Amino acid sequence: MPRPAPRTPLRFSTQTLLLQLGVVLLVVLLSTAVHAWLTYDRVGSDAENQALTLARTVASDPSVRADVLAISGQAGTPPPAELAAGPLQAAAEAVRTRTGALFVVITDETGLRLAHPDPDRLGEGVSTDPSEALAGQEITTRNTGTLGPSAGAKVPVYAPDSNTVVGEVSVGYSMETVGQSVARDIGPVALTAAGALGAGVLGSFLLRRRLQRLTLGLEPEEISTLVHDQVAVLQGVDDGVIGVSADGRISVFNAASQRLLGLPDLTGTRWADAPVPAQLAALTRPGYAGPEAVEVVSGGQVLVASARKALHRREDLGWVLMLRDRTELQQLTRQLDAVGTLSDALRAQRHEFANQLHTLAGFMGIGQHQQAREYLAGLAATGPLRFPVDQAELLQDPYLQAFVGAKGVEADERGVSLRIGPETLVRGQVSEAQDVTTVLGNLIDNAVNAAVAGSAEDRWVEVEVLDEPGAGGGTLHIVVADSGNGLAPGTGPEDVFASGFTTASGPVRAGGGQGFGLALARQLARRRGGDVTLLAAGTDGGPGAVFMATLPGTTAARAAAPGRAATPGKDNDA
Repeated sequence: MPRPAPRTPLRFSTQTLLLQLGVVLLVVLLSTAVHAWLTYDRVGSDAENQALTLARTVASDPSVRADVLAISGQAGTPPPAELAAGPLQAAAEAVRTRTGALFVVITDETGLRLAHPDPDRLGEGVSTDPSEALAGQEITTRNTGTLGPSAGAKVPVYAPDSNTVVGEVSVGYSMETVGQSVARDIGPVALTAAGALGAGVLGSFLLRRRLQRLTLGLEPEEISTLVHDQVAVLQGVDDGVIGVSADGRISVFNAASQRLLGLPDLTGTRWADAPVPAQLAALTRPGYAGPEAVEVVSGGQVLVASARKALHRREDLGWVLMLRDRTELQQLTRQLDAVGTLSDALRAQRHEFANQLHTLAGFMGIGQHQQAREYLAGLAATGPLRFPVDQAELLQDPYLQAFVGAKGVEADERGVSLRIGPETLVRGQVSEAQDVTTVLGNLIDNAVNAAVAGSAEDRWVEVEVLDEPGAGGGTLHIVVADSGNGLAPGTGPEDVFASGFTTASGPVRAGGGQGFGLALARQLARRRGGDVTLLAAGTDGGPGAVFMATLPGTTAARAAAPGRAATPGKDNDA
């Protein structure tokens, strides 16, 4: 037996049309029903108020009060025939006929009917509870009695000369009459609802056509697949991707771009107003004749940016910009250089250490203990390692000693003397070694380059480091000076911190990998709440430029040695 062919699902536009029609129909029906119910309730309330007014009028009639009192004073209730021919029945029927009420009923103090539209019901008890009215209360009711559903009121009848309740008057209007009144009022509402339904149907058809045109006939599943693929590609790569549409607005700004540039999602922002680095914005300017890839410093990171024009056939779709982070590569290179420098320095010093140990052994062997002590004191004055750095003992932190010593070896190989300034005093311990290395290393490298490029015969770089204790971590103050020729004439104090500038040769070619040390150092220091500033621009022939860096929260107090109690207000390492 052949299997039935699978049913083709309705298109999304058709489903949307049917859903909108259903919603419009439901809203119209609910609105009509609510309006009808409110109208019905209002007309019923008007009927209750009208019945209450009529019942008060009948109950306050002196003749009705006197006749009810007279009947209530009799030993029993008169027979129905006598009541039908009595004045109360005539008065009640006259009022009912004149006002169009469903019934006007008068009872005695026990709830027996003294007047009723149906003479056969005279002398019988009423079908609804009369106790509240006979207790002296006026009430409105909606219930079903012997004459059908009604909206009415019950009012007590008092004796002519006292407040004694001798009966009650019950008046009611037929709910069928109320329904007819509602039916007359609901007609315009029904016409309005039909018009709204027609307008909703027309709007649904127009919306369906627009959806088909905007989605190019694609189904939601197909659009969802395209979006997921785009998001997976854009958010899954480590490179930053920025898309600029043909109208100049940012259409794509993936998470990597936000992280690399330190910006929120700028999707929808005009590219001309976007707070991106100037080098990045220049890549998309008309007539740009620079290199295809430029280096940009942002958030303490070095980025390589490139831009490509996006075209589809002959249609201009805008620009696509790519951002790649090369900060980690630079950091690894710097760390490898530092390790290599330390390794070379230690290897070079090994023979000297061996000679020193042999000399000490010789002094001890011939009994010259005093000379051995003096020889050891001379070794200790240059620090734990004999790097070519004067006054290394002022840097009591071993990390700073090792790092500055390695830099001294590098500088010595290039013919530059690295020395520690006399104002140097570091009593704390470096707690943020990576940040200190980046800032101090960049400043020393920049100064060494300037000293090598300078015209002075005595090439030197002087470093002064001072730590300032603080509750949330100490602040490290660094001053670096060199013997170079200083800054070129016309160079402002902020120009040296621009990307692509080096104090050794001024501006350098973009993309050359130089001129980013000072910019990186300043951004890193400012991120910590500090700064890197130019104290002196230098003079031709030396001395050269002087830079100062402030790094809050990068040092911690040194722990007291075991067995030694720290004296309050005094540094035990001083």
